[in-house]
Amino acid sequence: MKKNKNVLITGITGQDGSYLAEFLLGKGYRVYGMVRRSSTENFERIEHIKDRIELVEADLLDQLSMIHILKRIRPREVYNLASQSYVPTSFEQPLLTGEFTALGVTRMLEAIKLVDRTIRFYQASSSEMFGMSSESPQKLTTPFHPRSPYGVAKLYGHWITINYRESYNIFAVSGILFNHESPRRGKEFVTRKISYGVAKIKLGLAKTLKLGNLDAKRDWGFAGDYVDAMWRMLQQPKPEDFIIATGETHTVREFTELAFQHVGLDWKKYVGIDPKLYRPAEVHLLCGNYDKAFKQLKWKPNIHFRELVKMMVEHDLQALQESMR
Repeated sequence: MKKNKNVLITGITGQDGSYLAEFLLGKGYRVYGMVRRSSTENFERIEHIKDRIELVEADLLDQLSMIHILKRIRPREVYNLASQSYVPTSFEQPLLTGEFTALGVTRMLEAIKLVDRTIRFYQASSSEMFGMSSESPQKLTTPFHPRSPYGVAKLYGHWITINYRESYNIFAVSGILFNHESPRRGKEFVTRKISYGVAKIKLGLAKTLKLGNLDAKRDWGFAGDYVDAMWRMLQQPKPEDFIIATGETHTVREFTELAFQHVGLDWKKYVGIDPKLYRPAEVHLLCGNYDKAFKQLKWKPNIHFRELVKMMVEHDLQALQESMR
C-alpha cells in the first residue's frame, strides 16, 4: 500500500511555514498550505515554491472549514504553525490572540478527532510559555510562568495538545521552540528590525535605530534548522514533546553590536532607546536545554549566533541595494 504523503501546514506564508514547506517538498511530500481569505495576504515568502504547493482556504476561527479541508486532503501530517505570534500585539489584542493562538489549536484537534484520528499533529509551542522562569536553562520539567497574552495562549495550545493525545489517543506533539530567526522574519520582530535597520543606516537610508530592552537575553537559532526538528517529532514511534533550542543565550545588545560590527559601524552612534518598546511584563532570560532532542531525534542546530546575525544583515543589505537600482 502506498504511503500517504499529503501534509497540511497552517501558517504556510510565515517564516516557519515557508521553510517547512521547502523542507517537506524535499522529502517528497505533497504540501497543502492553509490560508485565510484575505485581501492583504502576503505570499512573498513562498513565491518561489508556489507552483509546487497547493493553497487551500480555511480559518482557525471556523471549525467547519477545517473539517472540510481534512476530509478533502486526507493528510498524514498536520503542522499547526498559524497564530497571532507577535508578543507586543498580544497585549493590544489579547482576545484575538486567544482565539487564534489558543482556541484555534482546539478547533484543529477537534477536526482531527472527528475526521481521522490517525493524522499526526504538530503544535508550535513557544519558549514564551516559560516567561519568568525559575531556572535556566529551561527543560521540559521547568514550571511555566508566561508573561504575555501570547505566552498564556501558547500555554493553552500546548496543554490542549497533550489533553487530546491522552484523551483520544491522537499522535499529537508539541515542539517548544525557542527564538528562531532568519532573513524571512517579519520586520516587526527585534532581530529583523535590527538587521534591516543596520542595512538602511549603512546605505544612508536611515540615521537612527530605536530599540527597547537591550538587556533581554534570548536563545536564538536559525528557523531553517528548526523545521527539521518539527518533522523528526512526527516520525517517532510514539508522540512526545521536545524543546528545540541552541543552549546559548545572547542579549539584544550583543545582536545589535554584531550587526553593526558586520558593516563596520559603531552601534552606540546610531541606537536610541524608546521606552514605549518595553513590554508591560518583561521576559528577561530564555535559554533552552535541547538534550532530549539531541538524543532521541538526533537533532542539533547547524547555524550559530554569529552566522545568523551575518546572514540576516547580508540579506537585508542585498535586498535594499537591489531596490535602489
